[in-house]
Amino acid sequence: MKVAIGAILAVFLWTGTASADVLDRGAFAAALCGDAASLGSAAEAVTRRAADLSRDDLAWAAQPLRGILERRLVCLGTSAVLLDRPGAGEGRSVVSGDPQPAAGARASVLGLRQRALVETADGVLALLAAPQVEARAAGLWAAERRIAAVPDGVFARAEAAETDAGLKAAIARVAEAAALSSPDPQRRLAAIDRVAGAPSSNALSRLSALKADAAYAADPAFRAALDAGIAQVERAVAVGNGLAILYNGLSFASILFMAAAGLAIIFGLMGVINLAQGEFIMIGAYATYGVQEALRLIAPAWLDLYLILAIPVAFLATALVGIAIEALVLRHLYRRPLMSLLATWAVSLFLINLVRVAFGTRNLQFTMPSYVSGGIALYADFVVTWNRLFAIGFAAGTLVLTLLVLRATPLGLNIRAVTQNRDMAGCLGIPTRQVDRLAFGFGSGLAGLAGVALAPIYSVNPQMGATFIIDSFMVVVLGGVGTVVGTLIAALGVGQINVLIEPFYGAVAAKVIVLVGIILFLQWRPEGLVAARRRR
Repeated sequence: MKVAIGAILAVFLWTGTASADVLDRGAFAAALCGDAASLGSAAEAVTRRAADLSRDDLAWAAQPLRGILERRLVCLGTSAVLLDRPGAGEGRSVVSGDPQPAAGARASVLGLRQRALVETADGVLALLAAPQVEARAAGLWAAERRIAAVPDGVFARAEAAETDAGLKAAIARVAEAAALSSPDPQRRLAAIDRVAGAPSSNALSRLSALKADAAYAADPAFRAALDAGIAQVERAVAVGNGLAILYNGLSFASILFMAAAGLAIIFGLMGVINLAQGEFIMIGAYATYGVQEALRLIAPAWLDLYLILAIPVAFLATALVGIAIEALVLRHLYRRPLMSLLATWAVSLFLINLVRVAFGTRNLQFTMPSYVSGGIALYADFVVTWNRLFAIGFAAGTLVLTLLVLRATPLGLNIRAVTQNRDMAGCLGIPTRQVDRLAFGFGSGLAGLAGVALAPIYSVNPQMGATFIIDSFMVVVLGGVGTVVGTLIAALGVGQINVLIEPFYGAVAAKVIVLVGIILFLQWRPEGLVAARRRR
């Protein structure tokens, strides 16, 4: 009884007279060795004062609290001894750190209520003083379990000192949750304003949950503030979702444009339905993988730049393959469209199986460069991801390159001339067969560039080309055969409509709806969105 009374008195003196930022370690250790009431009071008191204690005091107090939970803290009277392991015959004094025998020592009394208090105090101290991120995260979880017992200053101090971005955001969310459930009306109103000021789906669900609170029906001010906050967040989330749809649709349209641009040139110039265009995309992606692995072996310091360095490699590799196919197969079949279709289908099967034999059927593993990893949250739930932004920027660069080649080079002039009137171009001395070969190589190279853009976004395997060939033909036909501008407009339309419909009806239904829409549109305008100028 005397030990218990003395321990309780020690806790009283410690919590009432100690300095605001200094822990009376002797009194705290004695309280831990008192009865269950004094132990619980000590744990509760250190939780209340944790925001004001020094980091050294926090780290010191965490050791005996952790020892209690792990059954490594024993008591010799009012002297606390911390063992290296449960049941050890010797430990160290909690106060002095000196070695001390543990013979005849007793374990601290720990009931259910006291365990909850000790676990909360241990979590708070770990959150504020643990050196490892994992330990601080575990401490946050423990503090969140009894969030009403944790002072505001604890979360504010932890958030200010935290260096890990993810844990810092988690601390902020827990702090807001604590304020939203506070018994102080003014604190709750301020918390509603803060949560509404950072709108997201998570914030909306947290505010909506407060409608079940008794204060919502009893306090008109609370109800008005909550309704206004919910309305504000709903508007912001709707805008953010709209921006996300536009952004995702633009990134999908970028991929479609790059996949279809070369096909538009080939189809418009030679009338060849190239079913191997998807495999040219695959070749570009595999060429990108080859550049990555070569840099990994030869120049690891340059590995982060492999996507940039792969651009000319993928274009040239795919263009050379296209020129070879045109010279060996297609040049004999220009007057036989059905045979050219079957021939390009056979070429696609040959390329797929060739890659299977050389690389296997597994998905390739790409290193994500820093400039395409992660993203930034702009508004509500709208996040700009760097890999999709890279695809959009890359497609814009591809568009500029294609227009420059077609409008500012002799090859582009010859391509446009042959597209408009092949016989007249031949009579004027333009080598139409050579133009066909170079144009086929250029269109194939553009598909290879699409493979570069796809590498950090989609799965790269021998079957990847089949995913884009149908969409590419839909874009080419809708935009108008042989027009790059029409292909761009069609890609934007198909991409945005797909992304808009897909959340409601699924990916397959979205493609079916888009296809039906294109068929109906072509019934009204068979030449497509932009009709190419031709003279026959």
